[in-house]
Amino acid sequence: MNASALRYNIIITIGAFLLFVPFLGSVHLFDWDEINFAECAREMLVTHDYFSVKINYQAFWEKPPIFIWMQALSMSLFGITEFAARLPNALCGIVTLIVIFNIGRRLVDERFGLLWVLAYAGSFLPHFYFKSGIIDPWFNLFIFCGIYYFILFSNNKNTRALIFSALFIGLGVLTKGPVAVLVIGLCVVTFWMLKRFQSIINSKQIIIYALTVACVGGLWFLMLALTGHVSIIKEFFLYQVRLFNTQDSGHGGPFFYHLIVLMIGCFPLSIFALRGFRRSSFDTPYQKHFKLWMMILFWVVLILFSIVKTKIVHYSSLCYFPMSFLAAYSIYKLISGELKWKKSTGILLMSIASIIGIVISALPVIDKYKQQIIDSDLINDKFAVENIKATVSWTGVEWLIGVILIVGVGAMLVIIKQGKIKWGIIGIFLFSLFAVNMASVLVVPRIEKYSQGAAIEFYESMQGKDCYIEPVFFKSYAHLFYSKKKPQANANSNNSEWLLRGAIDKPAYFVSKITAVEDVKQYYPELVELNRKNGFVFWLRSPK
Repeated sequence: MNASALRYNIIITIGAFLLFVPFLGSVHLFDWDEINFAECAREMLVTHDYFSVKINYQAFWEKPPIFIWMQALSMSLFGITEFAARLPNALCGIVTLIVIFNIGRRLVDERFGLLWVLAYAGSFLPHFYFKSGIIDPWFNLFIFCGIYYFILFSNNKNTRALIFSALFIGLGVLTKGPVAVLVIGLCVVTFWMLKRFQSIINSKQIIIYALTVACVGGLWFLMLALTGHVSIIKEFFLYQVRLFNTQDSGHGGPFFYHLIVLMIGCFPLSIFALRGFRRSSFDTPYQKHFKLWMMILFWVVLILFSIVKTKIVHYSSLCYFPMSFLAAYSIYKLISGELKWKKSTGILLMSIASIIGIVISALPVIDKYKQQIIDSDLINDKFAVENIKATVSWTGVEWLIGVILIVGVGAMLVIIKQGKIKWGIIGIFLFSLFAVNMASVLVVPRIEKYSQGAAIEFYESMQGKDCYIEPVFFKSYAHLFYSKKKPQANANSNNSEWLLRGAIDKPAYFVSKITAVEDVKQYYPELVELNRKNGFVFWLRSPK
């Protein structure tokens, strides 16, 4: 690594730290995924059992342990807090930007690497996910690194690169499951077909690859089997199949769901990525080879998770890597003059900036006029109506975030029209970077108060009390993490029906949504309503 590359690596590290680490703990963890994984890590610390993944002190088979180990380590250093739960992904953000910079500078040059970093860090969802507590950032990084080393192998048949690819895919399996193998498998098969079935890997190399993935990715499963936890392995794989075939947890959506998410959520890189799909005669053979793999990765992930019945925003987040590459590719060509600026690009940028800006700016305005909105009966969801009744203190400047984004993008498009393409494009990403950071600090914590604030407040009030706490008629993990639930001596404590109908030995508190009040009264008449707040209803069942 030369002195210039080292300097840029240091600058990227410091910049990424300043972007991703501050304010990590400024908002409660969101139900379900963030709290789910954080609770698993918390229970590891409580039980001192770092091998078994548990939720509510029962076996949790949905996810392998690597990310939860990261969170447990973070919590052991910084306490059981939102900051500690999200810190592993902030560190992942730093590592990710360093990785793509160095891949980019080797592929083209340092300017390309910097543009790739700017495209990734300066877009909404890719940036925001490094401030979250979900598994996907590390999972995606492992898969991307596995594919990168396979690209190197397919280009020069280097067995060392093949082994590195298998190691990273194995880590992906240990992070979220066998979908890591499925993704790279589909990419390899697609590449093989596009190359008219030319041999790209021999039988010996396939065996080496499979054994390496199995040794790394299968280590935890092997330990489970050796310790008599075969049932967890069975449930884990059944869960993966169910995610593919059914709308798990009620998360369904149309086939084009992820296309819309990527187009709007990955603004502004998504618009520039559209130009990156076209061929260029100026690329070297290896650059063409790499670009082909990135396009294969994009389409494989998009089509795969469009087919999957369960539709959740982060399922297509692996697309951020190829999309940001294609965005950097087209920006590089635009700056160098190999691509010409198109009016349609500007229209798309302005349109999506306006949509996002209006949504951000409208939120505090909606709060100001929420009583008129409620009285108009425009909202048919009773729970949502009660949510927006929450008392939330807005500073009064949040609406400026969206306005600055819209005006800023518009100004940069004027600069581009004047021929200053480089500075106009950089400015667009900087305004996006400003908007996503300000929204994270000023808007997201207030949205959380509407959506789950009342429930979190209740759970926190239960800390240290000798009682049971359980949601009824809806699924949640928040009561476990925010009440700091301890292991219960009574074996029935995890049985909801026993808590609702059985001979309980201490008070049991329940939380329902306001839409389920009549069902609670009908099916569980022993529950006494304590109070209601912002769409949540709190109940008590006392021991007889």
